[in-house]
Amino acid sequence: MKEYIEERVVKIADYIVEHNATVRQTAKEFGVSKSTVHMVVTI
Repeated sequence: MKEYIEERVVKIADYIVEHNATVRQTAKEFGVSKSTVHMVVTI
């Protein structure tokens, strides 16, 4: 996996865990779609 993708996966996962955030909240925080958050989390 490319390094920048791996970094994004870790940042998004950390955010979800630390803030007990929903997919929608996470998508808004990172400026991406809900589909992107789902895809990143399932990787």
